[in-house]
Amino acid sequence: MKKWTPYLLVAPYILHFTVFVLFPVVFSVVLTFHSWNIIAPMKYVGLANYTHVFQDRLFWQAVWNTLRFLIVHIPLQIIVALGLAELLNRTVKGASFFRAAFFLPVIVSGVVVTILWQQLLSFNSGILNRMLTALALPRVAWLDDPAIAMYSIAVMATWKNVGLYIILFLVGLQSVPTQYYEAADLEGASNWQKFRYITLPMINPTMFTVVVLSTIGGFSLFVEPYIMTQGGPMNTTLSAVMYIYRQAFQYYHMGYSATLGFCFALIILMVVVLQRRYVEQEV
Repeated sequence: MKKWTPYLLVAPYILHFTVFVLFPVVFSVVLTFHSWNIIAPMKYVGLANYTHVFQDRLFWQAVWNTLRFLIVHIPLQIIVALGLAELLNRTVKGASFFRAAFFLPVIVSGVVVTILWQQLLSFNSGILNRMLTALALPRVAWLDDPAIAMYSIAVMATWKNVGLYIILFLVGLQSVPTQYYEAADLEGASNWQKFRYITLPMINPTMFTVVVLSTIGGFSLFVEPYIMTQGGPMNTTLSAVMYIYRQAFQYYHMGYSATLGFCFALIILMVVVLQRRYVEQEV
């Protein structure tokens, strides 16, 4: 009986991995070579789904929309999170309260936060436009203007997730030995020089982690545009994940949606590999 004990102990994990990870991945790969609408039997189509991906302009527009979101979201999130973490890392009154306050949006439902910001950015009754009107300034179509709608969503997503990255940066900042700063003070270094030549190199692993997590989280953009704009105006806020969702659960193109998901996963992998090559450095 003793020789079976290790196998019994790992059996729940193996079962979970097989049912919820291995089988879905294998089935998804098989599905990319078939046409299936859930009701009718699967029909083998070979590489037709992959050929369609390269001809699908709307999918590539959705990918480009997601990249535009990332271009704003990642730098903004890093700057805001690192700046607030620097402030909270100091001995200030009420630091614990502010840490909890900044982290609170992370644990709140994304749907609730999105609806809140939808009301905040509303053209006719939003608080921001009411403030602009009170200042005798023209109202802004935050979610209805194709030029700025995705950037408005990027700001909202930054507010929602920045608390997590503040905590990560705080951990990194608190791990920097104080002796380095003391030595820099003796040499007459300015605050910027200490930040540039001590803080940034020492939190390099944390920075890389934040960049990768922000990238993966940004690529999974779905709830915000789905609720706030439904992909509009003119498909300018249609994210790649939202487009894959439409193909699967609105049009029931299961085989094609699986192909889109597989190709999109490869795009994410390539972006993360490039980040690892150019962002991560030896400390």
